[in-house]
Amino acid sequence: MNRPRVMGIVNVTPDSFSDGGRLPDVEAAVAHGLALAGQGADILDIGGESTRPGADPVAMDEEIARAIPVIEGLRAAGWAGPISIDTMKPGVACAAVAAGATMWNDVSALGFASDSRETAAALGCDVVLMHMKGQPRTMQDAPAYADVVAEVSEWLLARADAAMAAGVARERIWLDPGIGFGKTPAHNLALTAHLDQLAAAGFPVLYGASRKRTIRSIDPSATDPGDRLGGSLALALEAARRGASIIRVHDVRETVQALKVQAAVADT
Repeated sequence: MNRPRVMGIVNVTPDSFSDGGRLPDVEAAVAHGLALAGQGADILDIGGESTRPGADPVAMDEEIARAIPVIEGLRAAGWAGPISIDTMKPGVACAAVAAGATMWNDVSALGFASDSRETAAALGCDVVLMHMKGQPRTMQDAPAYADVVAEVSEWLLARADAAMAAGVARERIWLDPGIGFGKTPAHNLALTAHLDQLAAAGFPVLYGASRKRTIRSIDPSATDPGDRLGGSLALALEAARRGASIIRVHDVRETVQALKVQAAVADT
């Protein structure tokens, strides 16, 4: 594949920033996931807890009840591709892998619980370590960095070292700079512009800026997340150009098409 893989977002939450409450039951979520696969998604990312700015935490049992039936339903429907569970909780990750997930996408970079790293090592699945400054409820309260690119990169590499020390295989680790997680729009743009520096560290990079508020900071008319497709595609293409290996998006068909055209031009 001469382009990054595309991860399609399947949020089974009532309060996610863009699509909360739009998939009211398991059947709707499974159908949405299969539709994204049909549009070209290489990976499906299932989330049962919102991590938008200001979001309240969700109990583990509730998160499991939301997400695990969707994973089971996708497998029962014949989806054989990679499935990611978007969670901070080791217990949810264990239940998800038992149900058929192959990747743990953790916004806390295996820092939520004392046994997160050891659990990831025991599961043996791929693990995404994401940078987040603070917690979802407070992360956008005046985030500040002296050098956001250097600080985020150094923090992620330290988390990767800690994961490997706990037994997580190096080839299982992905890094995510955490666009929008404890960053201003200027921070997010700087991380995007210098994503190649993070990619040069030797770990594959996941990039997710789909429909995020940074786009609104550039185009104030994009008040609704659904009005940010153009900006989402621009950021996805720039991330691909700078070394991202996975692009996490809501709009799969459009992103796949844009990445294919970009790759075709590069191959000409």
